[in-house]
Amino acid sequence: MSEGKPFQISLGGLKSKPKDTPAAKMARIEAVSEDLGFIAREAPAKRGRKPSPRTGQVHAKVFPDVAAEIAEEARRRGVQQGVLIEEAWALYKDKSGI
Repeated sequence: MSEGKPFQISLGGLKSKPKDTPAAKMARIEAVSEDLGFIAREAPAKRGRKPSPRTGQVHAKVFPDVAAEIAEEARRRGVQQGVLIEEAWALYKDKSGI
């Protein structure tokens, strides 16, 4: 132990670091997240259910009573609801001449 002052702190090494600007902070965060494989968040382009990434299928939103009727008919016939929708679309195309 040195004689004289029993306890000393060197204040020269306790300098404050400059703070990042918000833009610099965001750039640093984006760089790190990109390295980790995250992608940028974007606002959704449109509302509604997005198509299935595997099949590209779009599910229509219907009124609850119509949905219940479609579900009941699918159960009665023992088929998937999509089969009923495909049949209805074929009938529509035949009737409208598409």
